[in-house]
Amino acid sequence: MPFATEIHPLTGTLAESTADLLVLPVLAGEEGPEVVEGVADSGLAAALPAALTDLFAHYALTGTAGEFSQFPVTRDGGLVRLALLGVGSGTPAELRKAGAALARAARGRERVALAWSGGEAEAATALAEGALLASYTFTLKSSEPTEDRRPPARIDVVGDTDGIADALALGSHLAAATALARDLINTPSLVKDPEWMATRARETSDDRGLALRVWDETDLRDEGFGAILAVGQGSSRPPRLVQLTYTPEDPTGHVVLVGKGITFDTGGLSLKPNDNMSLMKTDMSGSAIVLAVLSALASVGARMKVTGLLPLAENAFSGDATRIGDVLTTYSGTTVEVLNSDAEGRLVLADAMGYAVSELEPDLIVDVATLTGAAKVALGTGMGALYSTDDAVAAELIDAGEASGEPLWRMPLTEEYVPTTRSRVADLANIGTRKEFGPAGATDAALFLREFTGGLPWAHLDIAGPGRSMKESGLLSKGGTAFATRTLLRWLAHR
Repeated sequence: MPFATEIHPLTGTLAESTADLLVLPVLAGEEGPEVVEGVADSGLAAALPAALTDLFAHYALTGTAGEFSQFPVTRDGGLVRLALLGVGSGTPAELRKAGAALARAARGRERVALAWSGGEAEAATALAEGALLASYTFTLKSSEPTEDRRPPARIDVVGDTDGIADALALGSHLAAATALARDLINTPSLVKDPEWMATRARETSDDRGLALRVWDETDLRDEGFGAILAVGQGSSRPPRLVQLTYTPEDPTGHVVLVGKGITFDTGGLSLKPNDNMSLMKTDMSGSAIVLAVLSALASVGARMKVTGLLPLAENAFSGDATRIGDVLTTYSGTTVEVLNSDAEGRLVLADAMGYAVSELEPDLIVDVATLTGAAKVALGTGMGALYSTDDAVAAELIDAGEASGEPLWRMPLTEEYVPTTRSRVADLANIGTRKEFGPAGATDAALFLREFTGGLPWAHLDIAGPGRSMKESGLLSKGGTAFATRTLLRWLAHR
């Protein structure tokens, strides 16, 4: 859904603004809170009910990022509200947090003006990301939101704004891509089947000038995508494979992104409990993220050729569903014994990755998926698991994640665990087969996927933990988070 909030740079002072909420940033100084240099005199001194230092003390402010206090002031014979917004030390991470706090506190306001002191461009980008993502909403209600839930229509960044227009625009592009992915993730699976996702990809390719190819179930069967077909064969809504390609002038390399696209996951015959199944409309997060990244590559100035692959299937149970013990033949010819039909994400990724290696000649492959509960157990809901065969790529992704406020932790591809991927009757098994290695489910899955990389540099992002939020907090709304969208865009823009 389009953002209800727009963010704009504006030359001038707060005193000149016609906004109904005026905001002064407050730093967490070494000796206590202090107004950011350059905005202390915003033309509002006469309107303040007390000196700023007294107001800091009265409201017990520290300047911590996201801290927010507001009060009425008189201006032009009327009342407006003035707020003091903590920005910490003014780093991008703290400005992102402050922007989110501002957007939430400003609900119900039409126009907000924030004084800006001419800080670094990265901080302006982060501010825009925070403010916009915190104003994201997804609703299928027939009624309009109440005033206290309505995001501000406009946020003006006022003051010495030379040079930050592009930075604010970049933040808007990053947030818009994330919002697109969240919309796809949050759409109920009654609507969202593989063909629906393929239609969204067609719309994106038309809007963004991307090359597109879609395989239907007949194409998948004719061309040997045995794993995608097997995962989707229990559903009345057949699978799809979507390929989107972004090709800039004189590309500096070629990256393939692969996103898990299980539009609903019952677990198949290895049926999930209801509490777990209730979250499974979000199990296509990887494909939504890849689609959103492709949609924004031109906007962020990416110089790499990027191909996105979306293997899409609904994992249902029926008389046609894949049985436990069935052996599948993947696109690359590798055979896989299915020992748990709820370990289906790695199967559709395997087919797409095998195709990428065989047909696309990439320099490297990155896949992203809500893949294993084990990754969530290991790292919780605030951090994604990163596996990679390339130290440089891993370091770049970790740096991009840190810059985006989407932290990644590199996990080991433990060679001693490789035997657990082997099957007695096929080349591989889709879950670990050796109990002596313990419950290393996230690593088992990563080692399985590595078999389909053809020796190319590869990174795997398991976002099962941070991919879903159970509450509204900071940049997040309840539901799909689209974690890693901004990380991948930053990484590709700087690669």
